[in-house]
Amino acid sequence: MHSKRTIFLSNFRFFDADFQQGILDGCPLLLGIVPFGITCGIIGLTAGLTPTETLFMSLLVFAGAAQFIAITMLGTGLAGIGLITLTTLLVNARHMLMGASLAPYMINQTRPQQLLLSFLMTDESYAVTISHTCRHSYSSSYQLGVSLCFYIIWNLSTLTGVLVGSYIPDPLSWGLDFAMPATFLVLLLPRLKDFVSIAVSITAAILAVIGAVYLPGKLYMIAACLGSIFIASLLEGAKKYAK
Repeated sequence: MHSKRTIFLSNFRFFDADFQQGILDGCPLLLGIVPFGITCGIIGLTAGLTPTETLFMSLLVFAGAAQFIAITMLGTGLAGIGLITLTTLLVNARHMLMGASLAPYMINQTRPQQLLLSFLMTDESYAVTISHTCRHSYSSSYQLGVSLCFYIIWNLSTLTGVLVGSYIPDPLSWGLDFAMPATFLVLLLPRLKDFVSIAVSITAAILAVIGAVYLPGKLYMIAACLGSIFIASLLEGAKKYAK
């Protein structure tokens, strides 16, 4: 038992400099995460879930957009478990792209560590981790620090929504959710260093806006991801051919 535990934690140095830096770098995004977590707790109860079911969804699923969609579908009473599962898988399909981006770094971790980091990965933790990796180097302890920070705060926020939901009908009306896209922009701007990165970002933005208008649900995110990957492949290929 002791050897298995040692292997599992071998690359995770809790409370080392990387772990602490991950927590610090994740803190600015908490201002946008907290109101979403509170809202998740509120709508869970509104949809007919018990407080325990709402809390366990955040603990076991840990995917904001997927949770909102699943709770909404459960609240209507018209969707079966198969349709809910398929819908949430489609919404979270973008995680495959994020995982592929981090795969060259995570491949060196043990299987349990890969599973833990994959479970804890969100849009926010990925953005912070990949930005740090590009500026410095990859650190599994850093990624764990960022991810655990978000996981704990998300679940505490859901608990807050469950406890005080009747007093805060709409936390998103505070406007704090703007902190999240603003932080993503701060992470993105330093990486716009050449024509390819700028063109890919503009393509993703245009496809996301058009998709949000014409595509159902959250499919605009997948469309923006796939479209920008296609453009990046063409431009990178053209650059290599020109050389």
